[in-house]
Amino acid sequence: MKENRLTELSMDFAVQIIELVKFLKKNKESIVSNQIGRSGTSIGANISEAQHAQSKSDFISKMEIALKESNETSYWLKLLNRSGLIDNSCYKTLDSLCTKIRILLIASCKTAKNKQ
Repeated sequence: MKENRLTELSMDFAVQIIELVKFLKKNKESIVSNQIGRSGTSIGANISEAQHAQSKSDFISKMEIALKESNETSYWLKLLNRSGLIDNSCYKTLDSLCTKIRILLIASCKTAKNKQ
C-alpha cells in the first residue's frame, strides 16, 4: 500500500519537475534545469523499477537509488531558490513533496532491509 502512495507521489512530483524545467528553459536557464530534470524524474522511474525487482536486494537497491536522486533533487531546489530562479512559494511546494517522498523511501528501505 505504501509503495502505491509512493508511486503516485513520485509521478505527481515528476510532472511538477517537468513543468519547472519548462519554466526554467523558457527563462534561458539550462544548466540546473537539465540536472533537476534528470534527478527529479529519476525518482519515480527507480520506484517503478523497484516494484518489479528480481529480488529483495534488487528492490532495496532501486529504492536506495531513488532516495539518492531525491536528495540530489532537494539540493537543486535549494540552489534554484537561493539563486532567485524560483520563488519561495514554488520552492516550498516542491521541497515539501520531495521531503514526503524521501520519508516514505527511507521507511520502505528500512522495512525491506529488516525483512531481508
